[in-house]
Amino acid sequence: MTTIQKKICLLGDFGVGKTSLIQRFVEGRFDDKYLSTVGVKISRKPLKRSYGELNLLIWDLAGSNGFTSSLSENYMQGAAGAVVVCDLTRLNTLTAFQKYAKQIRSRNPKVQLVFVCNKADLMEERTVSDTDVATTLSELNESMFFVTSAKTGERVEDAFIHLAEKLERECK
Repeated sequence: MTTIQKKICLLGDFGVGKTSLIQRFVEGRFDDKYLSTVGVKISRKPLKRSYGELNLLIWDLAGSNGFTSSLSENYMQGAAGAVVVCDLTRLNTLTAFQKYAKQIRSRNPKVQLVFVCNKADLMEERTVSDTDVATTLSELNESMFFVTSAKTGERVEDAFIHLAEKLERECK
């Protein structure tokens, strides 16, 4: 039985729901108490695969609107993949997609990325349209994104499994 271990980072501005997405995926739960991540928190999620097990080491990096910290960039070192997150209720978090993608790609040009638009459960407060996301991603030569809700669990697992499959294809 083979075990593969991959480091992935969650990137996004302050308050987009990175920690909540990880809690939903790793622990299957949602906590509406907001606690800001300081530095980095690492979680592990083992996935049963046909060849054995894929261990995802998920690095929850503290978000910020400036995100120029060299310490945060160092946390990205060695990442095979990343989930880049925006908040559907805050248009300014979408513009950060490019910033985070460029930042992690400068550390690892072959990094696999998945783009997530979180807080789908807040539809009445939504300010980011699918067209806005598609336009932003086209500038990164990307097209696929997931609209998720850490609160309800909507498409959270889909996004992480999609990244896992991209990482597995990279290993072949």
